[in-house]
Amino acid sequence: MHVTMIGAGYVGLVSGACFADFGHTVTCIDKDAGKIDRLRAGGIPIYEPGLDMLVASNVKAGRLFFDTDAAEAVRKADAVFIAVGTPSRRGDGHADLSYVYAAAEEIAELMDGFTVVVTKSTVPVGTGDEIERIIRAKRPDAQFAVVSNPEFLREGAAIEDFKRPDRVVVGVEDERARPVMTELYRPLFLNETPIVFTGRRTSELIKYAANAFLAMKITFINEMADLCEAVGADVQQVARGIGLDKRIGGKFLHAGPGYGGSCFPKDTLALVRTASDAGSPVRLIEATVQVNDDRKKAMAGKVSGAVSGDLAGKTVGVLGLTFKPNTDDMRDAPSLDIVPALQAMGAKVQAFDPEGTHEARQLLREVDFKDDPYAAAQGADVLVIITEWDQFRALDLHRVKEIMKAPVLVDLRNIYRPDEVRSRGFKYVSIGRA
Repeated sequence: MHVTMIGAGYVGLVSGACFADFGHTVTCIDKDAGKIDRLRAGGIPIYEPGLDMLVASNVKAGRLFFDTDAAEAVRKADAVFIAVGTPSRRGDGHADLSYVYAAAEEIAELMDGFTVVVTKSTVPVGTGDEIERIIRAKRPDAQFAVVSNPEFLREGAAIEDFKRPDRVVVGVEDERARPVMTELYRPLFLNETPIVFTGRRTSELIKYAANAFLAMKITFINEMADLCEAVGADVQQVARGIGLDKRIGGKFLHAGPGYGGSCFPKDTLALVRTASDAGSPVRLIEATVQVNDDRKKAMAGKVSGAVSGDLAGKTVGVLGLTFKPNTDDMRDAPSLDIVPALQAMGAKVQAFDPEGTHEARQLLREVDFKDDPYAAAQGADVLVIITEWDQFRALDLHRVKEIMKAPVLVDLRNIYRPDEVRSRGFKYVSIGRA
């Protein structure tokens, strides 16, 4: 099949490359000429493990193409995916759908023959209806169907998630779209992946409901972590104890400094706004948003408390800036709250991240960015682990202690065992452990 992906960002590029690997002919379209030139030259504008090899192999096989001009690609397409950004709109928290609607107008002008228009971007309930209205108003003669097909990709594991998903959700109102979507995902039938066909509005809501539930699960275990500290319990053992219950499950029960990234913050906020507009408030999610925001801001206090409550004139070494490991994504990362708060307390911050430094330089001011974790620890009064990159899990603690001004480690991801670190002569502070 011929597939056109409008948007060559994270979702569009990963989805396009994976569809090409399924055997379809895919063209990724993006208005950013620099990005397209880089992709054509073999460069990858984002960090995602394995994506460079996947793109290269499918370009070489003649199944994956990149362009700034959508005309020919849309005209030939059996399915056109809208995979553009839907950031939170300034001021009210609603999803900004301007890029989605602009894509719909462009597709309407270029379609030739029956075309399935698929919304891959995360959009509020009812967006598919508006896309259909836009296309119908512009092209009353057009033969098309609008489908919702939300993505459930985890940054750092996106290729695996696309090729071996828990499920594929497809929202259709026009039955002509069903065989097209079935054929697109036919390779997944070999893995017996559930293909969940629903109504379009239901599909749109499934995406928001899934992300909101996971965000709520993270926030729940973070609040349990605070309670564990207050009563002398261990949050990791609590998480294991409840996670073994199959009704609960162990995933997303890792206490930390709060969730961030490209999905959970904006999607929970958009769901709150959508629910409010519908007169059906989601109070659990409202609380989740507020608790998470407060938690990220409070983490600097935990660092300050590790050095007797005074950071003025002290040097803080920071390990990890991205919102999670195996990505260069800095969107809503906890570090964006923690680092400025440390600086406001008078601390000098020196930091290292394996992949996020370039993005972090655009977002954080007066930070001394280092080239490795030991340089970030050099001369520090306290060392803080914000992101749990694998290379931070086996630091030479003897070396770290020797180069630090004071051996104080604040582990906001609980990647070390307290007794092991303290036996090396460190003051060790973690999350949810006595």
